[in-house]
Amino acid sequence: MNVNEHQEPQDQGADDAQVNTGPALDAGGVPEAAIPELVIISGMSGAGRSTAAKCLEDLGWFVVDNLPPALIPTMVELGARSQGNVARIAVVVDVRGRRFFDNLRESLADLAAKHVTRRIVFLESSDDALVRRFESVRRPHPLQGDGRIVDGIDAERELLRELRGDADLVIDTSSLNVHELRAKMDAQFAGEEEPELRATVMSFGFKYGLPVDADLVADMRFLPNPHWVPELRPFTGLNEEVSAYIFNQPGAKEFLDRYAELLRLVAAGYRREGKRYVTIAIGCTGGKHRSVATSEKLAARLAAEGVETVVVHRDMGRE
Repeated sequence: MNVNEHQEPQDQGADDAQVNTGPALDAGGVPEAAIPELVIISGMSGAGRSTAAKCLEDLGWFVVDNLPPALIPTMVELGARSQGNVARIAVVVDVRGRRFFDNLRESLADLAAKHVTRRIVFLESSDDALVRRFESVRRPHPLQGDGRIVDGIDAERELLRELRGDADLVIDTSSLNVHELRAKMDAQFAGEEEPELRATVMSFGFKYGLPVDADLVADMRFLPNPHWVPELRPFTGLNEEVSAYIFNQPGAKEFLDRYAELLRLVAAGYRREGKRYVTIAIGCTGGKHRSVATSEKLAARLAAEGVETVVVHRDMGRE
């Protein structure tokens, strides 16, 4: 498992969380159907809580990191009063809030009294794996004090022993990488639906530099440049005449068809690897004509296939 991505603990929840059919949260008459699902993610520091939390966030959960346990019932009540806007809450509880940690059992009892069913996910890992991760990022264990990393791990393991015993799901990340942990979380919480992929399609000009956040880059400079057509030069790729000129060129429509097909293949792989966001950069010389028109066409294709898509024209208007 990648140490850097698992160093900071986080708490998450599971989609298996259910709500009992008891009374509402309080005398104010909150409908039981409005009570959100609740998942509590805890476990050993460095075992992957941050990755687990991010996975749930990508799946649409409202994630709160390091919330004092005494405030968990309040958070659930606020979610119940959100008119359905907060239907699933994941709370990360860890030793960073250790002075509040003794309140967790009291909060869980309070939730049970209010007929809120919760699920606890516990991230576990071997001592050897945890030591390697802390050493790789050169950070102390939050409980080691003046001692060694292993002393902090021992203290934390003892502190969390009872919570681990109450956990509904224990995931041992000793030999898991980030993608494998995300796959386990997806299997528990994504249900039968495939995790959603969100795409940003960005046009840009090569003369202004490559986008540093691009996952994929396509070069449209193989097509004639409308800049050299006097009647088209003042316009951008958003103009219908410019777009028509570009896609009437040999190879333009074929490129769009084949690149869209390639993206379908890549998107399926991204989903399997737990990647939720992709930035597709489409470039031409100045980022005004060819890249803009192609980005618009490609984004429309992706949106039609159910991919949540945003279009950004980075360099349009810079000339």
